[in-house]
Amino acid sequence: MTDSSSGRPERIPTPPGVLARLRYDPQADIEQARTDPEGFWLGQAGHFEWSKPPTSALKWERPRHEWFADGETNITLNALDRHARGEARTRAALIWISEDEQAHIYTYGTLHDRVSRFAAGLQSIGVRRGDRVVIYMPLTPEGVIAMLACARIGAVHSVVYAGLGVGALRDRIEDAGARVVITANHGYRRGKIVDLYSVAAEAIGDLVSVDYLVLLERGEGMHRERESRTVDFNELMKRGRAEAVPVGAEDPLFILYTSGSTGKPKGVIHTHGGYMVGTSYHMKAFLDVHPGDVFFCTSDIGWIVGHSYIVYGPLVSGSTIMFREGAPDYPDPGVLWRLIEKFGVDVLFTAPTTLRMFMKLGEGVLAPYDLSSLRLVACAGEALNPEAWRWAQEHVAGGQGEGAHAVVVDNWWQTELGAPTIGTHGRWPARPGFAGKPLAGVDADVVDENGDPVATGQQGLLVIRTPFPSMMRGVHGNEEKYNAAWSENPAGYTSGDLAMKDEYGYISILGRTDDVLSVAGHRIGSADVEDALVSHPAVAEAAVIGIPDPVKGEAIIANVILRQGFEGQVGRGLRASITEHVRRELGPIGAPAEIRVVDALPKTRSGKIMRRVLRAQALGQDPGDLTTLEG
Repeated sequence: MTDSSSGRPERIPTPPGVLARLRYDPQADIEQARTDPEGFWLGQAGHFEWSKPPTSALKWERPRHEWFADGETNITLNALDRHARGEARTRAALIWISEDEQAHIYTYGTLHDRVSRFAAGLQSIGVRRGDRVVIYMPLTPEGVIAMLACARIGAVHSVVYAGLGVGALRDRIEDAGARVVITANHGYRRGKIVDLYSVAAEAIGDLVSVDYLVLLERGEGMHRERESRTVDFNELMKRGRAEAVPVGAEDPLFILYTSGSTGKPKGVIHTHGGYMVGTSYHMKAFLDVHPGDVFFCTSDIGWIVGHSYIVYGPLVSGSTIMFREGAPDYPDPGVLWRLIEKFGVDVLFTAPTTLRMFMKLGEGVLAPYDLSSLRLVACAGEALNPEAWRWAQEHVAGGQGEGAHAVVVDNWWQTELGAPTIGTHGRWPARPGFAGKPLAGVDADVVDENGDPVATGQQGLLVIRTPFPSMMRGVHGNEEKYNAAWSENPAGYTSGDLAMKDEYGYISILGRTDDVLSVAGHRIGSADVEDALVSHPAVAEAAVIGIPDPVKGEAIIANVILRQGFEGQVGRGLRASITEHVRRELGPIGAPAEIRVVDALPKTRSGKIMRRVLRAQALGQDPGDLTTLEG
């Protein structure tokens, strides 16, 4: 169905039965945050334990902003201690599911004990407040424990997704200046063992700044020589218990690397106070998750969704988070839905890629399972296309009529923003193809290059005019890159996304303005892939683009110019060699789906590669204005 005036999808109301199941209405919050942002955010901060309560919310002198700056706390006081002291002590904090579907449950009391023990272990090897620790772990409870243990003693963790390769891991260790790296001997993926220890050991190689490599042994353990700096994860658990170290609200909590269009990935900094208040607020206000609810997030701790909505948001909020190691369709396509039924999941947070995968497999995969416990399904990480929304609303949420038990909601945010920023709240009508409207405390707009709002229905740049608590505080070691995000456009923080606003205030995300690729919900910079390509001995120059993929969102196409002497060797073997080289350097998400050998790349007269021309050629489209193309 469409609007008769515009031809676009109409606003689809949430079924009345679903509205009755939703517990939180944010409308009053949105109004208060607009008229009294100071009072609103101080009120939200008042829900938590502080060693020293803050007396003010925002201090802002563009581009710098601070939140609750005179307050002191530690995020683990609110994620662990306050729950472990009360009736929530025996409540499930974590439900971890192994790839073979074995469930391991950690109560708040148990998790508090494990984190306190590992925090003491880290202190015993010299980790102190402000030190950086890189975590290269599979999606396991020990990975979560390592994150919380760092936070507990005021150390700054930097989680690196365990699918990334040696080069990507080494770059992040060096940039963060990490003294300790935490890893496991292996992870599991589709029934196969994924070696992590060898990658970590090679990555630290001659990095004299790294003092220790902490190793968690899983399964059958090690059958090879250990790096001399290796210490045992479980041995560190035997060195006492550590109390939470009070830190300033603006003390760094973690550094998380995200891809940019040029240069190395940037290390986004989030802090204890504002990140805690912002992420936990959206647990109740947007995701409608409350203490005692079972919340299933299919992300990974290597990404911002995993930080915010596997670890900190759910635990601070006192809910039960369920997460699983392994692919969502292995060992069979029913595993995800079987777990939802078995554990009575209330809210599911997943990626559009996952929904599109099941859409391709067909609704018969879901048919054997009772999904009626679900009341909300949230999607983020990339654009949720209208077809996937409609399929999920019909087959996961029960349709749009009286039989509906849930609602599918879209939302948009970034590593830099920490929490949902634009979204379609479950109480609002859906606009398939539109992420939604600005949430409480968010002043977002679509503007032109001068910062002026564009007309309704016109494409423009998505900006955020004023900061909110969960936004990043900086880029590690690169103040210039942080400042650029606030100076590129006069209107405010520049997201790097193109967008369009409709007459109802809903915003549709149209794509990136830079050269960042989105593969299965994971952002990876074109520069990262190109750097890996040209480090292969056969590749002289490279340019990569993303083209639409019905499941992954985008597939990477690499255009390469070969070095002299390799021109006559073009074939399957060379392409495989290049692909495997990139896979080793960046991990599977950076591996090109196709390698095209070319004689030249389209460039401007100043030498910049015109990727839009390559993209247009790949899609059979008009490349547009070519007046700046090199002759």
